[in-house]
Amino acid sequence: MSRTNAPADPSDAGEPAQAFSRRSRAAQALGRIDPVTRGVVPPLHVATTFIRDPDNAYSSGFSYARPDNATVREAEAVLAMLEEAGAGALLFGSGMAAATAVFGALEPGDHVVAPNVMYWALKRWLREEGPRRGLAVDFVDAEDSERLRAAVRPGLTKLIWIETPGNPLWTVTDIAAAAEIAHAAGARLAVDSTAASPVHTRPLALGADIVMHSGTKILNGHSDVVAGVLAARESDAFWARIGAIRASGGAILGPFEAYLLMRSLRTLHLRAERQAAGAMALATRLGAHPHVARVLYPGLPDDPGHAVAARQMAGGFGYMLSIRVRGGEGAAIATAARVALWKRATSLGGVESLIEHRASVEGPGTPCPPDLLRLSTGIEDPTDLFADLDAALRAAHG
Repeated sequence: MSRTNAPADPSDAGEPAQAFSRRSRAAQALGRIDPVTRGVVPPLHVATTFIRDPDNAYSSGFSYARPDNATVREAEAVLAMLEEAGAGALLFGSGMAAATAVFGALEPGDHVVAPNVMYWALKRWLREEGPRRGLAVDFVDAEDSERLRAAVRPGLTKLIWIETPGNPLWTVTDIAAAAEIAHAAGARLAVDSTAASPVHTRPLALGADIVMHSGTKILNGHSDVVAGVLAARESDAFWARIGAIRASGGAILGPFEAYLLMRSLRTLHLRAERQAAGAMALATRLGAHPHVARVLYPGLPDDPGHAVAARQMAGGFGYMLSIRVRGGEGAAIATAARVALWKRATSLGGVESLIEHRASVEGPGTPCPPDLLRLSTGIEDPTDLFADLDAALRAAHG
């Protein structure tokens, strides 16, 4: 009787009947008041097993912790609200677990279209594991709608996967156009919206069927949780299959991690807006820097994806940008080695600003130029962030 893929019922959480904004509802974690203590912070449920009723049923809705957990349900309810997901949301133990569950729900022989510019670990998984699972995968420049359309195989393509903005070049794909292409072919559209967050983009409202996030990134934002999120527009057999994969494979997020994630979702709007404003300020100033050859950020008016981004992003253009450093790979690595306020580490979306030479991480076959540094803008003073990076750039070229 365990609800393996159902989010918490907002009415159970004490959600007010009034149509308050997503910002207000997220800030209060849907307004739930703990019925036992009357606390305003939802409790942490860590039990792994539950008592049966005298008639052998589970009237609580919980039987065992591998497929389901009350704290996870509550966090899923907040995420489903943020994404306006009609079918709810599912939390996984990592972004990769969430993404691969989508591909795992396909059938052998199905064809998938994916972008050339995307999260490297997932692209590598599709290249190596996709064929082993009987999937045919084609990678295209998804920011070009005509190339995306041409990559579809009528009758065979079952999923179009896009990532926008696309890590680490921050290419922008037209979600509405991609949805039209997918649906015309009888396929689903899934969108990795990690770099945008629900604050700036809502793919389901633009026609996508599934939206995915690495919850490790800005949704959590404190570099202390690894998590993945899927949310769906409609409940169907495919969505049920994804839920079954999570349940049978034990891929659910742990309750403590879900508790921390829900804590972070309450400040998501504040962090996302500040980080996007900081990224925009940095992109503008770095565009005029003598040691920066190019800034990649969809918020800049001359960025190739700016017009599409302006249509489908609201309140900012995200917290991620990249710079191409004059002097090539050596100068880029030397710059990353000389920062003080920026932290030289992988991942993104945290309150601390991070810098990384991505080509070193991704290795052969990467679309990432060797002179590129990926910048994840945190909540520090943008003036300080620019001064630190400016000093590092000048030192690397001195």
